[in-house]
Amino acid sequence: MHIFFQKRISRRYREIAPDEIFLDSKNLPQFDTAQFEGRLERPLGRKSLLVLGVLFCAIGSIFLLRAWRLQIADGSAYAEESEENRLRHAVVFSERGLLYSRRGEALAWNATGTEAFAERRFTTRAGFAHLLGYVNYPSRDAAGFFYREDFVGEAGVEATFNSTLTGQNGRRIVEVDALGAVVSSSIFSELKDGSGVKLSVDAELQEKLYGTIAATAAEYGFQGGAGVIMDSTSGEVLALVSFPEYSSEALTNDRSTTTIERYRSDPHAPFLNRAVSGLYAPGSIVKPFLALGALDAGVISPGTLIVSTGSLTVPNPFDPSRPSVFLDWKAHGATDMRRAIAVSSNVYFYEIGGGYGGQRGLGIAGIERTLRRFGIGEPTGIELSGEESGTIPNPEWKAEHFAGEPWRIGDTYNTAIGQYGVQVTPLSVVRATAALANGGQLLTPTLRASRGSEATGAHLTGSGAPQTANALARDLGFAANDLIVVREGMRAAVEYGTAQGLSLRGVRVAAKTGTAQLGISKERVNSWVLGFAPFERPRFAFTVLMESGPSHNTVGGVFVMRQILEWMRDNRPEYFE
Repeated sequence: MHIFFQKRISRRYREIAPDEIFLDSKNLPQFDTAQFEGRLERPLGRKSLLVLGVLFCAIGSIFLLRAWRLQIADGSAYAEESEENRLRHAVVFSERGLLYSRRGEALAWNATGTEAFAERRFTTRAGFAHLLGYVNYPSRDAAGFFYREDFVGEAGVEATFNSTLTGQNGRRIVEVDALGAVVSSSIFSELKDGSGVKLSVDAELQEKLYGTIAATAAEYGFQGGAGVIMDSTSGEVLALVSFPEYSSEALTNDRSTTTIERYRSDPHAPFLNRAVSGLYAPGSIVKPFLALGALDAGVISPGTLIVSTGSLTVPNPFDPSRPSVFLDWKAHGATDMRRAIAVSSNVYFYEIGGGYGGQRGLGIAGIERTLRRFGIGEPTGIELSGEESGTIPNPEWKAEHFAGEPWRIGDTYNTAIGQYGVQVTPLSVVRATAALANGGQLLTPTLRASRGSEATGAHLTGSGAPQTANALARDLGFAANDLIVVREGMRAAVEYGTAQGLSLRGVRVAAKTGTAQLGISKERVNSWVLGFAPFERPRFAFTVLMESGPSHNTVGGVFVMRQILEWMRDNRPEYFE
């Protein structure tokens, strides 16, 4: 009976093994579920295996496709890139061209440093910073690669002649191994060094001029100074200095924030090139030019006498009790043109400038025309950046700067003696002076020496007028006799007039002095001197400005130039031959 009631078990069901019974923490709480105890492990199903198989095949196909592209489709390109990674290109720096003085002394050269390029070095002689300028080196990025491979001149002739001084860098192929070690190297692009430039300046004369200006400023209370000496036939600049100055060496090789800030905060403005970019009231140094303009315009003849009693009085039509008085620096009595230039009579130039009584004057238009004829108010064209043009006041200028005020006769008088709004650069003054010396040829100053520059100089023609060797000379068209009158007046200034301090043994100099009062209080002045030498055969023109000194001071431009002329006489006699 027992067998009858027993159910038949289907063959599709198998016996369940004891370890296949579901167990969990409820029936076996001693299992550590954090360690996966009590978990049932089940084999993967066919569907899961199929998905995994497809996934692995897809990934494998992607890798195979990538390998095909790298090795077959783009293989040549990547092979070339790999070769480039093995062969590195390195810059080979060229040498910057040297700067020389007219006598062959090196003023700027190159020295081997720890860098891949040569470092720039400058003369230790004082007075050359504004002339030479400074240089910026090639620059690297944070990874050590050069993003700027050229030297760049930033000021002075380093900037002006940068294209000549800069050479052409070369290229070197460097082969490296997998670790970056150099295996071999070879140059595939040859370098070309920059060309040197011979400057027109006399290094010793330059240093002497700067040192004399600096010493005079320190001893007599001037805030600065400038000086220019120029060959009056070729336009070659023999010396061009500005005091105070910065250091070319420091700005090139030690461009620290402290160094630059010290220069910028200096109240005496060492970055200002006073000879080229400084603008100053000229005072009486304009008188020889206006005298020549008056002769050329027929305003006065050389022998006409004008009496100076010490002042010139202009009636006031609105208040007769308060006339306008224009002072002379002393009563000179009757003066003709030569004597008026020699003693610097203000009254004489008031009258030929603005007219007075029966004496006709140039008028402000004639004054402006004359000064511009001599290049005042325009750049000289020298090979230096930052040159200022200057200012010649006129009615339009006054209306613009003084709220529409009209031009008055007193403005003309003051302009005629280099005051009021007249402003000039020392370089423009020496250029105009050279035109007086060389027979009326306005030259373009140059800092580049010509061939045989050590012996260049004026050569007199049969008429006694110097011939110029400057290709850019501009003939001003003044009559030779008129030029002689003005030059003789300047010679008289040295013989018995305001420039007697330049009366030297063995040297015949022609000159004109000027003192320009500054500010309302007039407690400070600019002291000027201009001139040329030798008088009979002019070889060079000069000008010196001593900036903002005490008004009671009797020492200034003449004091400086006397020392320079004595030095030139004893050390450079060829300049007087």
